[in-house]
Amino acid sequence: MSEQKRRFLERALPASLTSATTPTVIGEGSVVVGNLSGQGPFIVSGEVHGDGELPGGLTLSVTGRWYGDIRARRARVAGKIIGCLTVEDELEIGNAAEIRGTVRARTIAIARGAIVDGEIEITSRTPIVEFEEKREEG
Repeated sequence: MSEQKRRFLERALPASLTSATTPTVIGEGSVVVGNLSGQGPFIVSGEVHGDGELPGGLTLSVTGRWYGDIRARRARVAGKIIGCLTVEDELEIGNAAEIRGTVRARTIAIARGAIVDGEIEITSRTPIVEFEEKREEG
């Protein structure tokens, strides 16, 4: 059977869609219960109840909610986290973000208006950078 006539689910995925950089998306209105891990980046606009081991990184949109501890290589947070957030590299906290728990990262940038209720630990000698949010949250 030729490749053109095969059903979609029977076709081999292109290499660009099977690489470790393929994002995992949890859409707005979705609720995931359980621990999450994966190599690619996670984009969360819905709700997660569980811990996360995310070496590919995390983007938590303004509608995103995460209840549990998170370990990520890098992260951009615009939503709400109830739990500890540990980031190996860069962490950006947007002006609509709310984090209730300990935050650890190599470098941290916090927009004016963000709420962090817990200890903040910077694992490098770089000071926290404060900024005004100029882009629309999402």
